[in-house]
Amino acid sequence: MSMISKKMTPLVNNNSAIRAMFEEGKRLAAVYGAENVFDFSLGNPNVPAPAAVNQAICDIVREEPSALVHGYMNNAGFEDVREAIAASLNRRFHTAFHMGNILMTVGAASGLNVILKTLLDPGDQVLTFAPYFVEYGNYVRNYDGILEVVLPDTDTFQPNLEELSRRITERTKAVIINTPNNPTGVIYSAETLTRLGSILEEKEKAFGTQIVLISDEPYRELAYDGVEVPYVTKFYHNTVVCYSYSKSLSLPGERIGYLVIPDELTDSSEVFNAAVIANRVTGSVNAPSLMQRVIMRCVDEQADLEAYDRNRNLLYQGLREAGFECVKPQGAFYMFVKSPEPDEKKFCEACRQERILVVPGSSFACPGYVRISYCVSYDQIRRSLPGFKRIAKAYGLRGE
Repeated sequence: MSMISKKMTPLVNNNSAIRAMFEEGKRLAAVYGAENVFDFSLGNPNVPAPAAVNQAICDIVREEPSALVHGYMNNAGFEDVREAIAASLNRRFHTAFHMGNILMTVGAASGLNVILKTLLDPGDQVLTFAPYFVEYGNYVRNYDGILEVVLPDTDTFQPNLEELSRRITERTKAVIINTPNNPTGVIYSAETLTRLGSILEEKEKAFGTQIVLISDEPYRELAYDGVEVPYVTKFYHNTVVCYSYSKSLSLPGERIGYLVIPDELTDSSEVFNAAVIANRVTGSVNAPSLMQRVIMRCVDEQADLEAYDRNRNLLYQGLREAGFECVKPQGAFYMFVKSPEPDEKKFCEACRQERILVVPGSSFACPGYVRISYCVSYDQIRRSLPGFKRIAKAYGLRGE
């Protein structure tokens, strides 16, 4: 009999394909040399953190009291940090948040777990739109909820709202969205969010329930060509935002983010207080104190978006010229490419033969596609394009 719990066994057996590709990349690099392996598997930013972030870390350690830099604080986070974040959001998005709406978390992943623990009873339904970040299912199951997936609209990759409307029941407690989206790079439009908010309001009235829209937003600042990323709390009263600085400041390993729980949310104060307790009892206790102090000083800083945009344009142009089909991403740093054969895992293997590592779309509940993460060096993309062209030629694709 295994020592591992029945709940953990399937997670071990179905370990993330993204991480598996990442490990395969390290193995291939050891054999062929890192410069000869083109790893597009992981969303691990290669753009450095802004200089102000590194400077802030040094200054904080030198200038601020050790008890403040390294000690405990309220489980919701430092009050001045939360005020600074609220003020920044209000300046940028014309909202009216205050300290009592902001809860500091260990990245967006922890924020999702905190709000799901706060909201879910066993058997509650959570809906999300394919393609979606694979860990959503695990997070919902952590609290004995049931994740159900709305099939994608592969023409636009905007949410399939007609199917969403059909799938909502009296057990629906939450809907998770992710915009800009991982893996497609699509930004949900104001029109889409207006329709989504109307559907949720209608269903709340029809069932006499409360449905929370959870907006997962680690890529909010990564938007191109002047495209606006609408602030979701303006479109539906029962909205909670999960944010992370992992991408906007290139700090994925520092695990710092926050939840926004607006006053407009039903029972907002009660939900906020419960989320503070959930933050503690899930084991996070509080967000890292040093990184909270850094955010206080760098709340409006941003990583080099132009570097990602150059990568996006080079990769998109190269893939289209080779004959591949994909929607040009408006945000984030992923390209979702249609596989030239129905079983995209076979296509991933064909790419691996060229030492190009991409992630199968089935990992995001959208088979027939692959995700290419372009938060890598411009040179890596440039050197990978001949391999992509050889793969396209082997499949008989014709470029533009």
